[in-house]
This record gives sequence, C-alpha cells and structure tokens, in this order.
Amino acid sequence: MVRPADAAPRPTADAVLDAAVRALTPDTAANRLVPRITTGEAPRSVFATFALEQHQIIASDRLSFRHLTHRADSDPPVAAFFELLADGETLALERLGALADACGLTPADLDGYRPRAGCQAYPSYAARLALGAEPVDVVIALTANFAAWGHYCAAVARSMRTHYDFPDAACGFFDLFAKPAPELDERALAAVQHGLDTGQARPVSAHRHGRLLQAYELMFWNSLTD
Repeated sequence: MVRPADAAPRPTADAVLDAAVRALTPDTAANRLVPRITTGEAPRSVFATFALEQHQIIASDRLSFRHLTHRADSDPPVAAFFELLADGETLALERLGALADACGLTPADLDGYRPRAGCQAYPSYAARLALGAEPVDVVIALTANFAAWGHYCAAVARSMRTHYDFPDAACGFFDLFAKPAPELDERALAAVQHGLDTGQARPVSAHRHGRLLQAYELMFWNSLTD
C-alpha cells in the first residue's frame, strides 16, 4: 500500500499572528511626528490636538468593537476578543481625561472641536470592517496594528516625561497601550485558532485589512500637526 504524501502542516494561531505583525510593520520613517516628539521638537500643543482627536476616535472604536462582539456571538472566542477591546476603550477614555486636563482643555473644547479628516480615517475604516469584514480577520489585522501603536505609545510616554514635563497621570493614556497586554494576547490567539479550526480565518484578507489600518494609523499621527 502506498502512503499518501504527508499533508502540509496546518498553520497555528501563533504563526498567523506573528506573520501578520512582521509583514505589516510600518517603515520607521513613515511616522513623521513620533520622532519629533522623542527629541522634544514637536510643539506641546500637539498633545492637546491628540486628546481632542482621540476623544472622537475612542467613541467610534468602542461602537465598532461592540458591533463586532455582536456579530461574533456564535463564535465565543472571537466575541471575547472584541468584548475586551470595547471595555478597554472605556478605560482609555478615562485615562484620556487626565491628558485633556493637563492640556487645559474644557468640556466646551471637546464638544466644539472640529476633527481632522486625516485623523479620523482610522476609526472610519474600523467601522467599515465592523460592518462587513470577517471578524476573525479583523482580529488578525488589529493585532498587527496594535504592535505598532504600542511602540508609538511607549516612545511618546517616555518623551512626555523627559521633554515636556507632563505629570504621570497625563501620561496614563499612553502607558495603558505601551505596557504588555497578556489577556488580550491570549484572547487573540484563541480567536484566531478558532478561526483556523472553523475555516473562517483568511490571512490574505486580514493582511489587506491590516495594511490599510497601518496606513490610516500613520495618517493619524502625520495629520496631528497639519
């Protein structure tokens, strides 16, 4: 009896997520603002603009993540990932308040602010993904994006203290995203493994989503001083 050739090994969630992070890492020179912050060259006013824009972004992203949670309700590991993200946005909004206070922003400033299109492209695309993309593919795309976002936040948090003399409370928003998030990582792995096991995960589509998320992420940073 002739044995069939060994089938190619099935990809693991670890491998899929690692490949996405490596493939979608943005060019270090593409972000024009963060390097200026790390050297103290960016104006202090950029942090007020950041807070004003993020106030809008967080509200939108939280709705997107809640919608993805609902769409994935028949796939509990995937829904659990987005549920944690939605809860995290609530915490992020609380942390953002300390930055807004340190920048002298008032509730009237927040309510009357006119957002910049370049800064709001990211949450607009996230909302599009929430409406129509395969949820587990969004998990892969977001995980790759969060790696870059966390790197930027860590650099900004250090520089806020060394170059801009912000108090620790004002840096809390960036600290939140700069530190490791083991529970989120575990939920991402579980979600993607579920997607692989059920045939829902499509890494090619996930990379396409991720490339656009990374591009809109860079657009956000680069639009803050336009």
